[in-house]
Formats: sequence, structure tokens, C-alpha cells
Amino acid sequence: MLEIWILFVIWCFPYGDMLRRPRRNRKNRWIRDLVAEANLDLKDLMFPLFLKEGKGLKEEIASMPGIYRYSTDELVREIEQCLELGIHSFALFPSIADNLKDRSASEGLNPDGLYPEAIRTLKSRLPEAILLTDVAMDPYSSDGHDGLVVDGEILNDETVDILARMALVQAQAGSDIIGPSDMMDGRVKAIRETLDENGLRNVSIMSYTAKYASVFYGPFRDALDSAPKHGDKKTYQMDPRNRREAIIEGELDMEEGADFLMVKPALPYLDVIYQLSSVFELPVAAYNVSGEYAMIKAADQKGWLDGSLAMVESLMAIKRAGASIILTYFAREFAETLKG
Repeated sequence: MLEIWILFVIWCFPYGDMLRRPRRNRKNRWIRDLVAEANLDLKDLMFPLFLKEGKGLKEEIASMPGIYRYSTDELVREIEQCLELGIHSFALFPSIADNLKDRSASEGLNPDGLYPEAIRTLKSRLPEAILLTDVAMDPYSSDGHDGLVVDGEILNDETVDILARMALVQAQAGSDIIGPSDMMDGRVKAIRETLDENGLRNVSIMSYTAKYASVFYGPFRDALDSAPKHGDKKTYQMDPRNRREAIIEGELDMEEGADFLMVKPALPYLDVIYQLSSVFELPVAAYNVSGEYAMIKAADQKGWLDGSLAMVESLMAIKRAGASIILTYFAREFAETLKG
């Protein structure tokens, strides 16, 4: 009986009479390229890099194969090579010695510290490199938190004051874009006002608008030794169960003077990237974080998937979701793939 029904359907609706055949737009590479809805370009990518005190230092991070901590001299060489490959934007993160860490993150305010000195060196040697610098207390904090901890509580307003002064130190050193990654309320406004009052109106702010309390940051915290010494970051980073809350954060950041909005992590939050890019006219960045990178690298090493193809598909998904800028540890590898 089933066979008779199938033959009846074919007779009534012969395939030869179909007017719409989506496969016609997939029939060869050139037509697929012609109708592609999203295209990934090297200019869309920003390469996160790790800085450490020392000289001649290039130290691989165990949980992030192919990613290193660099001394300033080696960082200059790495960025020179990346510029030759066509990468022009870099996010710089400092790994600070434990003896320089304290509860108030005072080393982050030191204009002669490792971070501002490296920024000055890079901008003097490689002025064409665009530098995004990180504003948060955790790299410098003995507590490992993004804010000032008093009696187990993360103090918001007192932290914002520290962050604004930290941003000023980085901007005066030559940072092109300030990246507050702390998720304190009101920090974008405080940073914008501080920069403007000091004649630094042209320094941009890329706000970590929707930064979620995520498990995918683990390898990054290994790279900087910046994990919280107690508790977690759930009172200030966003709850992974929430999506509409990102709109509130985006509205506040835009009103307070942000030039870019960011979603972090990227792949588990493609819906949030799409939402922010649909609602706001500001460019939306997405951070393809260390855990996302490490998963693909581990699966590739195990032979469970093709790492190169997984890299491209993942980055394309982030772009398709609406990201104008993708911070990714795959940036150099992607550039080398394009060079063939």
C-alpha cells in the first residue's frame, strides 16, 4: 500500500515540474561564492596576545597549543610578522608577577609598569598596529577578581574609580582602544569622562557589554594566572541563562560613550551576537575565547575532526551571527591559511 501511495505522489507532483530548486545556487564553487550571505575577511579579525616580563621570552601556553606568552622584544617580532600576513589589530593582555599584585591592583596604575611600557614600545616601533588594551583589576589583583574585594563583596563604585585611572594610564601610553572587561556598572561613562577630560577624546572604547560567567575562560586564566582566589565572578559577569539582559547592558554602554559593543564568549552566545547586532547601530565584536580555541585544537590533535575546517566554520558562524569584529586566537593561523 505504501508503494502505491509513493507512486501516486510522484505522478501528481513530478520532480520535473519543480520551479524552485535551491540546489541550483550550490552547483559549483563560483555560484556558491556569488550568493554567499556572509564572508569572512582577515580585516574582521583581532589577534589576542599575551605579554610577560623578561627578554627573549616566547613561552607556549600548555592549554592553548600554538599560543605564547611573549616578552616585549619577542612581541614586537610577532606583531611584525602578523602585519606582514595582513593582521593589523591586536588585543594585548599582561601576565603580571605575583609579587606585584595587591588587593587594589596598584600595579595597573603604574605608568612605568610592564604593560604601559610595552604599549609605548609597540606604538613607537609599529605605529600601524592597532592595539586594544585590557582594563580590569584581575591581572594585578591578589584576589584575582575584576573588582575591589572587601569582606567578600565586590565593590562596584570604588572599582570604577580604579578602572578609570587604569584606562588613563593605558591611553596615555598609546592605546588605540580601551577594553573594559570588568562588567562593573557605570565604568564606560567614568572611563569616557576621564579620557575626555585629559585630552584623549580620540581613544576608543570597546566595552565588554555581554560578558558571561563562563567555563570557557579556563585556558585564558592559565595564561595570566588570574583565576579568582576565592568565590566566582557571578555577581558581576552575566548569567548564561539570560539573553534580554544583554540589551540593557548594550543600551547603557551606548549611552555612556562606548564605540564598540562586545559579546564574550562567542560560539555559545551566537543568539546574543545576533540580537545586539540587530538592535544597535554600533559595531559588535565577539570574543572567540580560549576554551573555544582549546576544544578545536584538542579534537584536532585527537584526530576527531579537521582543525583547519573547524576553525573556518566556527569563525564564519560568528561572522554570520552579526559580528563585525572577531577576537580570536586563530587569527594568525587563518592568515597563514589564506597565504597558502
